[in-house]
Parts: sequence; C-alpha cells; structure tokens
Amino acid sequence: MHIFDIFSIIGTVAFAMSGAFVAMEEEYDILGVLVLGLVTAFGGGIIRNVLIGVPVTTLWAQGDLILLAVLSVFVAFVLPMPWVRHWKRTEVLFDAIGLSAFAIQGALYATEMKHPMSAVLVAAVLTGIGGGIIRDLLAGRKPLVLRDEIYAVWAMLVGLAIGMGWFGSTVELILLFVAVVFFRMLSVHYKWKLPRRSLATGDIYIRTEASSEPTPEQRAVVPADRTP
Repeated sequence: MHIFDIFSIIGTVAFAMSGAFVAMEEEYDILGVLVLGLVTAFGGGIIRNVLIGVPVTTLWAQGDLILLAVLSVFVAFVLPMPWVRHWKRTEVLFDAIGLSAFAIQGALYATEMKHPMSAVLVAAVLTGIGGGIIRDLLAGRKPLVLRDEIYAVWAMLVGLAIGMGWFGSTVELILLFVAVVFFRMLSVHYKWKLPRRSLATGDIYIRTEASSEPTPEQRAVVPADRTP
C-alpha cells in the first residue's frame, strides 16, 4: 500500500467520526449525522481538486474510502455513551490526526502533479481544514479552524516542508505526521493563538479563554490611529 493511501485512510476515519460526533452534539438525525460525517471526510479533498485541476468526479472512484467513511459514521452513531464521552475527551487528538494526515495527503497530491509551491500550500491547507470548515458551517458554528488556536498554520508548514522536498521517503513522511500531531496537541494544551486586531480599539492582541477582549498585558505596542 502506498503511503498516500495510508494517510487517506487515517484522515478519512478521523474526520468522518469527527463530523458524526459534531452532528450528534447538534442533535441531528441519522441522515444528518451521515451527511456531516461524509462532508467532513471528503469536503476538503473536493475543494482541493477543484483548485488544482483534478476532476471532482474522481471522488466516485474512491468507493472503498466512501464505504470506510460510512462505516466510521455508523460506528460513531452506535457507540455506547460511555465510549462517546471518552472519545469527546480525546476529540482534539482525532482532529489533529485528521489534520496531519490530510494535509500531507494533499501536499503529496499536488507535488505528484508537478504543481508549483503555491498550489502545494493551497492543497495542503484546504485538504487539512476544508472539511472541518464545511462541517462547522453546516452545524451552524463559526469555523473554529479560522478563529481558535493555531490550526491551519500546521497544514501550511506541511505544504512547505513537502513542497521544498524536505520530506519525501515513507519514514520521513511518518515522522512529519507524528510531528504535526504532536505540535497541534501542544498548541491546544498551551492555548497558542495567533494575533488578532480589534476594530473597536485598533489594538493588536492575543485572545485568552477567559475573555474575548484584550487585556493590557496582551495589547501590543501598536496604538490605534486616533487621527480624526
């Protein structure tokens, strides 16, 4: 089995179950759970294919992965509640696994098609976070990948590393996969955030969990333009 196929399987299972559990949190019925699980598993890949010139119809050639995603959603739906609660405590780990696997898969896809670095970066990011964005939108949530913790950055770094040829062999790609999962978990544990700017004050700050407003310690030394 090619390393590309391995990462596809890992990402499909992780994201399909992630989408299913989000749907159950929103109390969707079984059809909604199935749709959200499949969208999360394949949404990023479909967007990537559109942008890098791969026919969207190639999705239907992935019958085994679609079946695997459906089975993953079904398993998530029938799991006993104690198992579901345990999964919820490790939800971020599954999400990190899916992000890492799909970002690597997308970057490999673009490099095999001899696309430039810009396309490799786009393929890595959209494959890694695209399904999660669609999942959150369908669940009526603000996409967390764009407003919470450092998330898409790891997918961008994956695209850069593979596009530059720093990781190519099977062993190197596995090490990259483990590293991305590890650093994603660190970013969640330590609540690493990207800077943001308030339109109300013009201040640049790092948001904390306790408050959405910048504290004096968070505000950068970049005053707002108060010129009338």
